[in-house]
Amino acid sequence: MSDLELSLIIPLYNEAGNLAILASEIERALAPHAGRYEVIFVDDGSTDDSPRVLAELAAKLPQVRVLRSRRNQGQSAALAAGFAAARAPVVVTLDADLQNDPADVPILLAALEGCDVVSGVRHQRRDNWRRRLASRIANRVRNAVVHDGVSDVGCSLKAYRTELLRRIPVFDGMHRFLPALLRMEGARIKEVPVRHRPRVHGTSKYTISNRLWRGILDLLGVRWLALRHVDPRLVEEVTPLRRPATPDAQPSLRLVSPPAKAADEA
Repeated sequence: MSDLELSLIIPLYNEAGNLAILASEIERALAPHAGRYEVIFVDDGSTDDSPRVLAELAAKLPQVRVLRSRRNQGQSAALAAGFAAARAPVVVTLDADLQNDPADVPILLAALEGCDVVSGVRHQRRDNWRRRLASRIANRVRNAVVHDGVSDVGCSLKAYRTELLRRIPVFDGMHRFLPALLRMEGARIKEVPVRHRPRVHGTSKYTISNRLWRGILDLLGVRWLALRHVDPRLVEEVTPLRRPATPDAQPSLRLVSPPAKAADEA
């Protein structure tokens, strides 16, 4: 039985310049939880120095685990791999680019009492106006279609009950719809404000153009799932459990071996 309370899952691609700083910040933020959490870095096929940096961190810090994809598959695949590997009952996700502040993780954990998902809402976003506008429009459209009730789904800083994450379908683009998929499973979702910092090292892997059309198709797919969703948890047995009746003097079954072949038939 694991004594872990928390699994941090950090998907990354070419973030070598940020990883050591992030690991240090996590240690400071979670000092009260020392020995009771794990940090799972999921390297989505990085081509920079990230593998070497991660190997050094894993050798130095016992809480660090490293998963590595043989090729770049995207954020959804990286998150799904992390969810499957998590050993604690609570998962927190955050980006590797240092724009999420690990000091906010305890805030999410406290807010998780009484609900199943806590979604961060970036306060005073440090992105350019085009990215902020696109995010605002996308959040409104998504909410109008799938009704997930989340105002900033693009904020990676979220806390989840691990058991719920194991119920949802895995597909490319899944990460944009985690609250909607989890709400279908009955999840209670809460939002809390979190800090947002400017990127210092590396470059963003997302642009407005590479999200738009795929996001629309994914949105229609999730809407289809929502309309077709059935919940087997609504079905309950109304009769008491009883042992099957055993008739008296019922002959017991026994296995009969086939007769051995005669020597002349061999």
